[in-house]
Amino acid sequence: MNIFNIITQSIMYSGVSFNSNFLEANVLNIFLLLSGLIYVLKNFLGSVLNNRQSKVIFAIKESEERLEQATLRLDEAKKQLAQTQIIINQIINEAEDTAKKVRESILDQGKVDIEKLTQSSKASIKFAEDQVKLQIQQQIISLALQKVSIQIKNQMNPIMHNKIIDQSIMQIGGKINL
Repeated sequence: MNIFNIITQSIMYSGVSFNSNFLEANVLNIFLLLSGLIYVLKNFLGSVLNNRQSKVIFAIKESEERLEQATLRLDEAKKQLAQTQIIINQIINEAEDTAKKVRESILDQGKVDIEKLTQSSKASIKFAEDQVKLQIQQQIISLALQKVSIQIKNQMNPIMHNKIIDQSIMQIGGKINL
């Protein structure tokens, strides 16, 4: 309110007054000038604003299309990811199955190899036993022959010796017919 009072007092003291004659006050000229400016600027500003509006609408449509394409690519990527995950799971399952089969095969082959080694060991032991038995038998026979030979030498005299030779000749002579 204070400002309004100051303005009215300055108008009263400066001699400014309201002129009710429109023609003298150039109100009509100002109105015509403003109307002309609005008409001229309306077309100019209207076309600029229309161009700007068209560009904005085009940019929005283009952005929506890019968003739609990006959404489609995202959906496709999600599908590919799901398919890849399925394939990875299948590969893992196949690898686990293969590992089980290989492990079982190795265990089976190990059992076969152990069985072969066991049979081979048994055969080697049997062969060694047979060799030892044969050597023992040969040793016993050799010792027995030595003992018999010593006893015969001790009991043998020339009469017995001649008697054995005569009996052997008779046995051979009876078989040989000339």
